[in-house]
Amino acid sequence: MTSLGGQFSMKRIGDSPFTIRTEVLGGMESRGVLRKISDMLEVILKRMDSLSKLDNTSTTDARRLDELTGLVEKIQAIAQNLSNMAIRMEQILQNSMVQGRAVRDGTSSQCEVPRDPRFSECPGKVDWMRARWTSDPCYAYYGVDGSDCSFLIYLSEVEWFCPPLAWRNQSSPPTQRPQQLPKPIKRQAAFRTNLSVLLDQVGTGKESLSFMKRRIRRLAQQWTTAANRLDVKLEQQWRDQKKILVHVGFLTEESGDVFSPKVLKGGPLGEMVQWADILTALHVLGHNLKISMSVKELQGFLGVPPGRGSCPLTGPLPFDLIYTDYHGLQQMKQHMGLSLKKHKCHIRVIDTFGTEPAYNHEEYATLHGYRTNWGYWNLNARQYMTMFPHTPDNSFMGFVSEELNETEKRSIQQNKVSNMAVVYGKEPSMWKLGKEGFLEILHRYMEVHGTVYYETQRPPEVPAFVKNHGLLPQHELQQLLRKAKLFIGFGFPYEGPAPLEAIANGCIFLQPKFNPPHSSLNHEFFRGKPTSREVFSQHPYAEQYIGRPHVMTVDFNNSLEFDSAIKEIMRTKVEPYLPYEYTCEGMLERVHAYIQHQDFCTPEPPRMIASLFVALPNSTALGWASNVSPPAAWPPLSSLRLLVSQEGQSCVEACQSAGFICEPAHFRFINNKEVVDSEINHILPAFSVMRRECGLQREPLLFSCAGHSPKYRRLCPCRDFRHEQVALCRDCL
Repeated sequence: MTSLGGQFSMKRIGDSPFTIRTEVLGGMESRGVLRKISDMLEVILKRMDSLSKLDNTSTTDARRLDELTGLVEKIQAIAQNLSNMAIRMEQILQNSMVQGRAVRDGTSSQCEVPRDPRFSECPGKVDWMRARWTSDPCYAYYGVDGSDCSFLIYLSEVEWFCPPLAWRNQSSPPTQRPQQLPKPIKRQAAFRTNLSVLLDQVGTGKESLSFMKRRIRRLAQQWTTAANRLDVKLEQQWRDQKKILVHVGFLTEESGDVFSPKVLKGGPLGEMVQWADILTALHVLGHNLKISMSVKELQGFLGVPPGRGSCPLTGPLPFDLIYTDYHGLQQMKQHMGLSLKKHKCHIRVIDTFGTEPAYNHEEYATLHGYRTNWGYWNLNARQYMTMFPHTPDNSFMGFVSEELNETEKRSIQQNKVSNMAVVYGKEPSMWKLGKEGFLEILHRYMEVHGTVYYETQRPPEVPAFVKNHGLLPQHELQQLLRKAKLFIGFGFPYEGPAPLEAIANGCIFLQPKFNPPHSSLNHEFFRGKPTSREVFSQHPYAEQYIGRPHVMTVDFNNSLEFDSAIKEIMRTKVEPYLPYEYTCEGMLERVHAYIQHQDFCTPEPPRMIASLFVALPNSTALGWASNVSPPAAWPPLSSLRLLVSQEGQSCVEACQSAGFICEPAHFRFINNKEVVDSEINHILPAFSVMRRECGLQREPLLFSCAGHSPKYRRLCPCRDFRHEQVALCRDCL
């Protein structure tokens, strides 16, 4: 029965809500009555706690304790209702006194609804409040009691739909418009190498959090080395310290958290890998960090009023930046109400597979068939941050892999087993029908190893010739990869961290080619995701940015091609390789640049005129004229290369074919010929060869690198990029 005692103790952690509220808000009589109820409950709970700890408690006693628990909960509910009633009565009395004074002072006419053209929405909002003010407790929290006076006070001081009331004490306005706020004092960020504070902030109680903390500890020394290197590279330049909230929505209980229970059962870990690295990067860069893993914590950090989210936050947003995911964004919408629209420029959405502009613009997506369960948030597309640089319309956040020193690299090359392969697939479902043919060919040449999760019996989906190690801790998996010559993918999962880790440990990654390519149009996994991106292999980044000899992409259905690939892999020697952008230093460099330079809250300056672009030598691209000072922009306009796509070609493809990357931030500088009619279409700016017509973009949120149409040749803003750091141009630091 000791567990019962623990249960009762948990119910009494801290004061109950009604106890706190009677102490602070209740009237004299209600305070006395509720205090008596609170004291009685405490006595009952102490008695129950002592009974529950008796070893000889009978089954009947236990049942009585359960019944008593239910009774206590009912008493608590009654007490809470009494508290709410007392608060409500006190508010009504206070407002009655205010209105009484107004009548005596001859100011009752001031509660008449004003007809002020500067506040044209005020009468309609008052009508709405009359009908719906009880729909959300947050209105009562701000003092609304059903009277017109309370409506006008709320609509003028909490929201801004009505003019300020002359008879109100305005010495300390509760809510300021953004433009009235004083500029915050800037503080300099300093690199941190001690991660103990961060580890405490991450918290406990879930296997997902334990996994993230283990990862943070394991990479601690690499983060320290990276911070020291970047500090030298930046030459002590000033870095603003930002107040940052990280709300990991997919791990909250309110979102269903399906990930935590699967951490030790072969479930996906990619998202947790990325979030652990994001948290560490923000901490190491020296920013003021708060971490939320529940809706309750989110509400507390943001100062959300109690209720259903209809009321705005009062005062300024307490953070410069908020990193979250789609689940967290939905939770913020639910609890921030009107404030989300006002503050959304501060939000960064961690989005594994990317969100294209056509899906992001709510009205356009709805009218043109791009509406999905995600997307439609009307953010700047660069506010979405991806795991790999596959969607230039978004920002590339990434993650890190462990970096080996030269001694470790030499040791790996000396101890490689040329006929040893490890299969990328931790779940038995990944080994189901369709894999037998190429696995038999692989088995002819190599010893095949697996890391498939199982509890008691070997998974029947795994062939008998496979040596299955079960689910391995990270350090043991790393040792396995350091011995293996080949890491082979089955086609799923898409775009995970494991292939990069294998390549970093000296493996060759063999993956299937998709023909036709997988997308939301033909594949269930991508259906509903806010992107039309076509995936030509299991890991497009590995194929495109790393390639041979570290990565081989072949048709697994062609047995001759597969057989030939295995033979080539066995005779090919490779060194461990990790692209700079996936090292700790590379991620710190990238995140630093985003935090210091990306600004989606300041209005963008006017567009420039086309005559400032000139032809570049030995190139079909145009660049910024060297004799003209470019306006302030990030990325800087020195990186801009203006190209025209082929018909049906996206700007992503056009820029890549010329050795550049599409830069959506530069669309506004090329979408500028005022004599051309503008439209709302995610293909624009572009021109039609057939009709000899140009079209410009009227809606900036629809500037899209990904858009393409067989009827148009796109006007594409490309840019250069740093070696192995595609997110940043050469002058971006």
